[in-house]
Amino acid sequence: MKVLLIKDVKSLGKAGEVKEVKPGYGQNFLIKKGFAKPATPEIIAEHEAEIKRKEEEEKAEIARLKQIAQKLDKLEVIITKKVGNNGHLFGAITKEEVANALKEQHGIEIDKKAITDKTAIKTIGEHDLDLKLGHGIHAKLHVDVQGE
Repeated sequence: MKVLLIKDVKSLGKAGEVKEVKPGYGQNFLIKKGFAKPATPEIIAEHEAEIKRKEEEEKAEIARLKQIAQKLDKLEVIITKKVGNNGHLFGAITKEEVANALKEQHGIEIDKKAITDKTAIKTIGEHDLDLKLGHGIHAKLHVDVQGE
């Protein structure tokens, strides 16, 4: 009996592979537990179409992220924060504040977890932040911190 594996099976193979198994093992364990489907031509064609659709979606996502990265490289975000007598900020500029300012000023929404800089912004001036957008795509965002 031929089966198309839906999930990885430790001793048999990885998801997406077509394997020849004994009928009892295929029917009673793999198919019943949801690890596989019978390898009919319709199911195999459906699986291949699903793989092709996912690849196209991934290509579209990568193109969209590259476009966002190009926009971010050219943008500048201005954040105003209270300053003490000594010229230092009260607190630090958080990743969430940067993400919110980017959305308000330029309409680009990113997740605050995409900002990968380890050090917090605690001084007035210009700072460059590294953004990890996904699929190995990085962008630089220029942040100008001004005191009030």
